[in-house]
Amino acid sequence: MQGRPILVVDDDPAVRELVCALLTEEGYPVLSAPNGAHALEVMTQQRPSLLVLDMHMPVLDGWGFAQELAARGWDPPILVVTATTRQPQVSAAEIGAQAGLPKPFDAQELLDTVARLRIP
Repeated sequence: MQGRPILVVDDDPAVRELVCALLTEEGYPVLSAPNGAHALEVMTQQRPSLLVLDMHMPVLDGWGFAQELAARGWDPPILVVTATTRQPQVSAAEIGAQAGLPKPFDAQELLDTVARLRIP
């Protein structure tokens, strides 16, 4: 697939690598970051077509990252993927994300949601 990449932001290397591998296998261009601060750096170079965002991360968590996005006027679609004890849809709604999935996630549900949300 052509177009802008999907940016996967998660502090867990195993989860980040799994999500990146799933998306790459589907033909999506993918970038990754271990936290929100690094993701902001990545986004100064290339704007993603979608963010796959964990909420609980060191340095800059999902909530702080979303605040920075808003402050900069950036509004890519966001898919929250989190192991938070609350429903992932609650965390997604708090930051204005378009969808939320729990960890562990179903791979096909993740891919279906990405296909629905990604800006071509």
